[in-house]
Amino acid sequence: MYDFDIPFDNNLAERDLRMAKVKQKVSGTFRSYTGANAFTRIRRYVSTVRKRGKNTLDCIESVFTANPIDPTLA
Repeated sequence: MYDFDIPFDNNLAERDLRMAKVKQKVSGTFRSYTGANAFTRIRRYVSTVRKRGKNTLDCIESVFTANPIDPTLA
């Protein structure tokens, strides 16, 4: 109630789930467990990168290099 750094609502968590539901709605379902797992891992990484204020494209490109960016580190 006194700490204004804490969000008032949980919209951020709901937005994270939205893309999975949109994907499921458009395609009907995920074709395999492996595909669903890959989709959620990529979405989780992109979501974390955005929340940390880092450049999304730079972080995705870094995954394919020898030194990938870990968005959870300072």
